[in-house]
Amino acid sequence: MPENIRTDKWKLFPNQLQLSYLEETVAIYRALVRALIGVIYVHWKEIQQSSSACATVECLIHCTNKNPNPRYKYFEEKFYKFPSYLRRAAIEVAIGQVSSFITRYDKWQAGIRRHKDEQPPKLTAKVNVYPVLYLGQCIKYLDNYQIANVKVFNGSDWVWTQVQIAGKRKRHTVETNKQLSPSLIVKGKKVHLSVPFRINPIKLNNKQQVVASVDLGINTAATCSIVSLIGTVTARLFLNLAADIDQRDRRLKLISKKASLTMGQGGKLRKGFCQSLYRKARNINQHIAQKVSSEIVKFALENNVSTIVFEHLAGFRPRGGKKASTLRQRFHSWLHRRIVELVKEKFLEKGGKVEFVSPANTSKYAFDGSGQVKRNKDNYSLAKFSNGKVYNCDLSACYNIAAKFLVSKFKLVGGNSHEAFVGRSSRYVPRMPVTLSSLWHFAQVADSEAPTTV
Repeated sequence: MPENIRTDKWKLFPNQLQLSYLEETVAIYRALVRALIGVIYVHWKEIQQSSSACATVECLIHCTNKNPNPRYKYFEEKFYKFPSYLRRAAIEVAIGQVSSFITRYDKWQAGIRRHKDEQPPKLTAKVNVYPVLYLGQCIKYLDNYQIANVKVFNGSDWVWTQVQIAGKRKRHTVETNKQLSPSLIVKGKKVHLSVPFRINPIKLNNKQQVVASVDLGINTAATCSIVSLIGTVTARLFLNLAADIDQRDRRLKLISKKASLTMGQGGKLRKGFCQSLYRKARNINQHIAQKVSSEIVKFALENNVSTIVFEHLAGFRPRGGKKASTLRQRFHSWLHRRIVELVKEKFLEKGGKVEFVSPANTSKYAFDGSGQVKRNKDNYSLAKFSNGKVYNCDLSACYNIAAKFLVSKFKLVGGNSHEAFVGRSSRYVPRMPVTLSSLWHFAQVADSEAPTTV
């Protein structure tokens, strides 16, 4: 099972002198990596055949009592008193760069290329990497994670400096999480620690056989429900960030208008056309996805549910009509995959799991088993059932998603069938696809077959 790693961003607030020290630290770390790449490439065969690649490289560059005369004395002169943990981290980064280059070059020589005129790959020594700060050796936390004591290079020596931490999340407070070595990120005047955590959540138990089902839509961002094995719906939730969606759609309309004016004059869209508007629309989309996913996970945890069920829409590419430009823009901005990914990440961290069912017939058929629905042309979120009932189509689909999963999980029908009822006649009888009413039917059958006590 792959490791569940999550990374927090902890902002640092250094003063001007500390900022210069942090910049010097990143600069000298990158200089060491650049110098190591050349040495490792020259001695690659020797390093590859050794039992410890890092130790072999250290013997070439680092002077010790057992190794008084390393082959490359330049490193002792240039990188004097370089911390051993930082040096080994730089060696591992350089080994990765060289290994990647050699793998790509061997493929190119073997003729594995995207096109016949493809140029050979180049070994890039200038890499924008950041130092990894090993706990206790290169970084120490003080005052309950309010201050980071970081080992930095001041231009001539390695010293400790205390930098204030702000903007933390709560992963470091969870006992089951294991904090790993952070990376020091310096970009201009902005500095932060990239702190990874190995997540070991306590698995959620669901003895009540209840699931949370989610239907992701265009008009309503998400419709959620809590459904039990006997078909009881205990909670519902509609997530529709109308204000955010309206802000995004206004920007997309403005882009469309500017593009039509440009193309109408016979021109071509230049590179970076409406770059600022596109960036703002993407940021709003990201905000919508984060907020919706957080609310879905919160809804599931509040109702003590260990499983969230979605429709399997991977690879689905919706198309809007030619006349409905607004609907077409919404289709292109649909966040179904991003929301599912975020929910999966967040819910797995809480000990839950995310499951998927086929989207076939979930919206097409009414949850009460009355047959196919007819969408309202004026309000597409409403549907008219065969029995005359008018109901929210997304909510009906949400019930059917839960029913599909529960029927499949508890094997209430044989094989891989998505149909619920079997006719008693020997001839072929068309069967109704699985809906919420299927769970009602199975619950009634179970009650009727249960032994009676006198």
